[in-house]
Amino acid sequence: MDKIKQVLLQNAKIQALILVIFVAVTSLSVYLTAKSVTAFLLLLASLLMLYYTSFSNRVKWIIGGTLLILIIPLATSGGPAYDSYMEVATQSGIYIAMALGLNIVVGFAGLLDLGFVAFFAIGAYTYGIFSTAQANHFIPGDIFPLTGSTFWLFIIIGGFMAALFGVLLGLPVLRVKGDYLAIVTLGFGEIIRIIFNNLEKPVNITNGAMGISSIKPPNLFGFEFTHPHHFYFIVIAILAFVIFGVRRFEHSRLGRSWKAVRENEIAAQSMGVPLIRTKLTAFAVGASFSGMMGVVFAAKQTFIDPSSFTLLESTTILVMVVLGGMGSVPGVILGAALVTILNLQVLTEFTNWLNQLTLQGVVHIPNALSPSKMQRFIFGAILILIAIFRSNGLISAKNRKVSVNQQSGGIVQ
Repeated sequence: MDKIKQVLLQNAKIQALILVIFVAVTSLSVYLTAKSVTAFLLLLASLLMLYYTSFSNRVKWIIGGTLLILIIPLATSGGPAYDSYMEVATQSGIYIAMALGLNIVVGFAGLLDLGFVAFFAIGAYTYGIFSTAQANHFIPGDIFPLTGSTFWLFIIIGGFMAALFGVLLGLPVLRVKGDYLAIVTLGFGEIIRIIFNNLEKPVNITNGAMGISSIKPPNLFGFEFTHPHHFYFIVIAILAFVIFGVRRFEHSRLGRSWKAVRENEIAAQSMGVPLIRTKLTAFAVGASFSGMMGVVFAAKQTFIDPSSFTLLESTTILVMVVLGGMGSVPGVILGAALVTILNLQVLTEFTNWLNQLTLQGVVHIPNALSPSKMQRFIFGAILILIAIFRSNGLISAKNRKVSVNQQSGGIVQ
C-alpha cells in the first residue's frame, strides 16, 4: 500500500488520469440522474482530490476554475434538481467567504470574535435599504429604490461599511483579549441585531422586525440575476477574489504581523509590530469580506430581517473555522463547505429518507427520536467526532518551509 501511494505521489500523469476518470464518472452520474446527493457530493469531492495532487499551484487553479465554472454547472443542469444543486453550491460559497474573513481575525490574528455575523448583516442592510423604497423614509426626494445595476457598486460599499464597523468594534476592545474579547464581540453582534430590529422609530430605517422585502436583484446590461445558478457565478467571482486576497495577506508582512500578535503580543510589540493598527486591520479586512457576501445574500433572498443574523449564525461560522483548521486557508474552505453541505443537503436528505422508511413501515422511530427533531443532535455528534479525531482541524495550518541552499548560499522557500 505504501509503495502504491508513493508511486501515485510521484507520478503526475497517473494522478491526472485518475482525476479525469473520477470527474467524468461523477459528472455523468449527476447529469443522468434526476437527483443524486451522493453523486453531487462525489463531484464536489473532486476539488478535494485536486488539492492533494502534486500538480503546481498554477495547474491546480486552472483545473479548479474549470471544474467550478464549466463542469459542475453543466453536470448539474441535466435534471430538475439543477437549482437545488446550485443553491447548495451558492450558499457554500457565501459561507466560505465569511469563514475566510473570520479566519483572518481568529486564525491569523488570534482575536476570538463571536459576533462576526453582525458584519454580514451590515452588508445586507446596506444594499437592502437603498435598493428598496425603504430609504425614502429618511432621505427626501423620493429617488429610491435604486436599480439592480447598482448592485455591483454596493458590493464594494457593503464591504467598506462592514470594514468601518469592524474598526469601530476594534477601537474599544483593544485592551481586552481572550474570554473578555469573546464576550465583547458577542455583545456587539447582539447589539447590531437588536438595533436593526428596533430601528423603525422614530425614523423608519430598517422596518424593524418586519424586515425589508422586494429587494432588487442584480442587473447587468439588462439581464436580471434571479435564479440560484445565476448567483452561483457571482459568488464564485467574489470568492476567487477573497481567496486570492487572503493568500496574499497570509504571506505578506501584515500577515506575519497578525501571526506574531497571535503568538505573543508583548514579543510582537518588542519587535516593532504596531499592535493597535495590526488588530484594527484584521477586524476591518475580515469584516469587509463578510459585508460583501451580505450584499449578495440580500440580493439573492430579496428579503432580509433580523432573524437571519442571530448568534447561532456567528457560532456556525466559528465552527467552520475551527473544524477546518484555524489559520489554514484550504482547511477553512473545506470546513465551511462541509458544514454548509451537512446542514443544507446531507442531513436534510437523510431525515427525509428516514421519514419515508417510517411511513412505509420499514422502521419504527419514536416521535421523540424523530430525525427532524434530532437533526441538530446528529450535526453536533458529527462535529464532536471530527474534533476528537482531528483536533487540529481537517487540514491543519502549515508554515512555509524554508531551507538554506548550500551551493548558492541563498534561501529557498
